[in-house]
Amino acid sequence: MPRSLCATVAVAALLTGPQTGAPALAQSPGYQVEILAEGLNRPWGMAFLPNGRDIVMTARGGTLSIWRADTGAITTIDGAPDVAAAGQGGLLDIALAPGFADTGTVFLTWSGAVAGGTTTHLGRATLDPDAATLRDIEVLLRVRPAIDSPAHYGARIVIHDGHVFMGTGDRNSKAFGPDHIAQDVSSENGAVVRLALDGSVPGDNPLVGRDGAAPAIWSWGHRNIQAMAVRPGTDEVWLAEHGESGGDEINRVVRGGNFGWPLASYGVDYRTGQPFADPHRPGDGFVAPLYHWGPGRDDNFPPSGMAWVTGEAFAQWEGHLLVGNLRHRYLGLFPVDGDTVSDPIRLLEGRGWRIRDVAVGPADGFIYVLADGEGAPLLRLVPSDG
Repeated sequence: MPRSLCATVAVAALLTGPQTGAPALAQSPGYQVEILAEGLNRPWGMAFLPNGRDIVMTARGGTLSIWRADTGAITTIDGAPDVAAAGQGGLLDIALAPGFADTGTVFLTWSGAVAGGTTTHLGRATLDPDAATLRDIEVLLRVRPAIDSPAHYGARIVIHDGHVFMGTGDRNSKAFGPDHIAQDVSSENGAVVRLALDGSVPGDNPLVGRDGAAPAIWSWGHRNIQAMAVRPGTDEVWLAEHGESGGDEINRVVRGGNFGWPLASYGVDYRTGQPFADPHRPGDGFVAPLYHWGPGRDDNFPPSGMAWVTGEAFAQWEGHLLVGNLRHRYLGLFPVDGDTVSDPIRLLEGRGWRIRDVAVGPADGFIYVLADGEGAPLLRLVPSDG
């Protein structure tokens, strides 16, 4: 059972300055780490309720719960969808619809079993936080085709401008060539999909009317999207996706863009250590990443969770990007200047936490972090200067 508490466990040293080429962060504050809850079982996604303090959380095993800021209590929500909780699958992301306070509408992603294997599901439902119930689950999209694999479901979602965006994965296909499923626009695997909030396909999606194409696709050529966020004050949807033994990327989503996987990549084959594609090059017809990691098993990032820093709590970090790191167990703070993304400052490094999700609290501007795995904590970073 998860345990809830609030304990300040450490104070980070003052950051000493920016990486080469980064916007100035020399006056960045130190921070303290508060443990808000422990014992979470493979948490994956989180969203703040309308009071800006309480958090609804998903766990891959199929559990939905609410962490209450005033008491620290964790309440399990009844009525979560049935999931295929194996490998990387299970109950994945959650986002509140606009007007949630009046309608209770939430969007969820999960891996589910269907004929032919498993696939990523996007659905919506009604959440009653007071009664701790979820009801009226409606599946809006089942990614096609289903595949007999427990990996690369993607499934991170954002709500923006009257639409729901979901990033999917390539289901770990090793067909490194033009026939790879991420290059097949008849399939939503390895893509960003875009639907209206009622689940319909918008008429301005780029592949609407194209014979054989999946009309929900907004962009394609992605490997495994597990981080996504809207840049504040813009219409830009940014994402981070896993590469193959390196080649992890930060991208700005482009309508109708082909991001190249696996025909353009900075990674190498896990099995052989050899390149399987050329890196992104001008004129290759693919959208190049804004930031990438080079080849080699020790240079990969495995991203999960993304948030832009806003508010006064960490004012010196305003407008910069937070991305969770799984393998190397830190929270990356990426300085961003326009389209220039610089090397990350490593927050929470050395504490042993794989970072699964990150969010900035709307009520306090503090940085909330979900770690990954069995017995994982919910954390909060607060400025050490108070």
